[in-house]
Amino acid sequence: MKKFVLVIILGVVLLGGIMSFGLGNTNDTISADSYLRIHIRANSNEIEDQNVKYLVKDELVKYLTPLLAEVSSKQEAMAIISQNLDEISNIASLVLHQQGYNYNANAKLTSENFPTRCYQDVVLESGEYDSLIVELGSAEGNNWWCVVYPPLCFVASVDDGSQNVVYRSKILEIIKNFFGG
Repeated sequence: MKKFVLVIILGVVLLGGIMSFGLGNTNDTISADSYLRIHIRANSNEIEDQNVKYLVKDELVKYLTPLLAEVSSKQEAMAIISQNLDEISNIASLVLHQQGYNYNANAKLTSENFPTRCYQDVVLESGEYDSLIVELGSAEGNNWWCVVYPPLCFVASVDDGSQNVVYRSKILEIIKNFFGG
């Protein structure tokens, strides 16, 4: 009888663990309307335009990181970005002019369709996403993209107190911590 009860208890515990693990590992994806993307579109695919796109990206990441560091919702992130669109455009245009380019940048908050994309271990399915779009010049070149909310792309480094940026996935960190990885 003791063996039977022990087997039942062990079975319940095992089943609970399997169900718990299974629920944690379901292929639940965050819906497109939970993300706020950022796209910086280069003027062209010429090497110079592509290179300056990354310089603009670096400056915008430095600017946006402290602004968005403590946001707790996509709506809050969108409100902050909306209030700062002119400054985002100005920062990008300043980088362009400092590098000798005679075109400007334009930042807008909009909703657009995007194909499926992967960032590290996160897959963003194709669909319509709210996005901060930064157009450099004619914006006909390849873009740099990432996710502003939840913060998959940039989080300020606190190790040395500098304004360095460490690229990481906060969602991936949460998942790994949950499963002890």
